[in-house]
Amino acid sequence: MPGRRRSSHVPVSDVVPSAWAPDGPYVAPARGATWQDAPLHVRCQTPSRKRDYLSTPSASVSSMKAVVLMAYGSPERLADVPAYYSDIRGGRPIRLALLDDLVERYRRLGIDQGSPLNAITEETRAALEAELEAVPVFTGMKHWTPRIAEAADAAVAAGAATVVGLVLAPHYSAMSIAGYRTQLEEALSGRAQLAFIDSWHDEPGFVDLLADRVRGSEAHVVFTAHSLPARILEAKDPYKDQLLETSRLIAERAGLDDWSFSFQSESQTGEPWLGPDILDHLEELQGRGITDVLVCPVGFVADHLEIRWDLDHEAAGKARELGLGFRRIEMPNADPAFIGVLAGLVRRVLAVPSEA
Repeated sequence: MPGRRRSSHVPVSDVVPSAWAPDGPYVAPARGATWQDAPLHVRCQTPSRKRDYLSTPSASVSSMKAVVLMAYGSPERLADVPAYYSDIRGGRPIRLALLDDLVERYRRLGIDQGSPLNAITEETRAALEAELEAVPVFTGMKHWTPRIAEAADAAVAAGAATVVGLVLAPHYSAMSIAGYRTQLEEALSGRAQLAFIDSWHDEPGFVDLLADRVRGSEAHVVFTAHSLPARILEAKDPYKDQLLETSRLIAERAGLDDWSFSFQSESQTGEPWLGPDILDHLEELQGRGITDVLVCPVGFVADHLEIRWDLDHEAAGKARELGLGFRRIEMPNADPAFIGVLAGLVRRVLAVPSEA
């Protein structure tokens, strides 16, 4: 919207080389979503190239199967923020004023000497491994350590002949999930069969988990997700369709009549992004006479920067200006029920015969 203030959102062009991923917890938000009838998508294949691995085998883990659990990554401490955003930008420097703004966001969220998000990811990994019992789980980050390649190396070194690739983001987009798959395929490089989960947006356990968090609410429920450039619709990217389907399924399961969907975390890149943005949507809801809002971020599964800053700080502040009551659901993080959902996805994939 011309003249609209989005001072807290760092332009993606100043941070990301070409595209912003909805799974990223970490710069400035974006808009995006669509709904598509797509069950769990799984493809198994055997890459062709060979490559050495870094880790050494462990006798305490399975010699047949492993999971690489992938996430965007987050700087571990304030001192890591410059290197983290440099990695996102492919080594290109970020303008000092924008970098200072990013550091200040992390500082205000209490991230000084340890990343709560990385701790949540590790807790999720450990809990999933415990739930699966005989199947080791390795964390791989797209833009921080341990890297996806390091996780692949560790899985192969542990003796895995089949590696399940699972991203902590339920909805598929060529601008996000496809990149994880490419990195993992290249890292495995023929050393193990890959069974990759492209999306799990309509997984019943995931729907049930979020439905439990909004069921019985007297507030208007707003489902949200990270926006993306609107041009993804021209490419028939399923991201928006899957988001809308997830929202519809949750609303039906929870018995909601009063709900809507909006995007969040839009970045100013000079091109249209998927909307409406949450800040605009709150104004529209207030104009309709809505007095209380409960936000359910279906596009995220943990306490990303987009949750703790864009919703808890920016959107909540906008709601206060409008005189709206504003709450959001507790994120799944490492909730045992969520771990059960992830374990179910892995078990189902491992039951699928190889196409190789």
